[in-house]
Amino acid sequence: MRAFSTKILLPAIAAVGMLQAAPAQAEIKVGVLNFGRLIEESPQGKALFETLGNEAAAKRRDLQAAATSLQGKRDKLNKDRATMTPDQVGRLEKELRDGERDLARRQSEAQDELNDRRNEEVGKLQNDLLNEVRSYAKSQSYDLVLTEGVIYATQAIDITPGVLQVLQSRPAGAAKPATR
Repeated sequence: MRAFSTKILLPAIAAVGMLQAAPAQAEIKVGVLNFGRLIEESPQGKALFETLGNEAAAKRRDLQAAATSLQGKRDKLNKDRATMTPDQVGRLEKELRDGERDLARRQSEAQDELNDRRNEEVGKLQNDLLNEVRSYAKSQSYDLVLTEGVIYATQAIDITPGVLQVLQSRPAGAAKPATR
């Protein structure tokens, strides 16, 4: 993320310097955007994170059911070990080992899949929001919009509330995240 900030910050500083060299009559309109807030508070971001949360919850329920089943087998083995034949004990222990290995693999795969899906969908959301910010900046006649790397900005130049207002005025289904 640090490299991304530097890539934006240096050109932004250069742009501000060039704009300052412009004739004194030209007024420069600069805005600052809190992109993290935009992602979190936009209707599109909220819908995306709700969808991803629901998908993750469903997978967690499935994995929890498998873990509960394994625990039941473990309890049965501990309770009935004395009355079981060595063959039965060996078979049940093997089932438990195989089940635990399978559960660990499924948990890992689910986490990887969730991370991949989240990264993919957040990337799409970021692109959509960047296009919205550009559109907003053009419609409001901004000369420069800064994000990442801003150390201080007054509320007067923070355009995040304006962009959020535009996003919230859109119909709910206008920018729905893709579902699987």
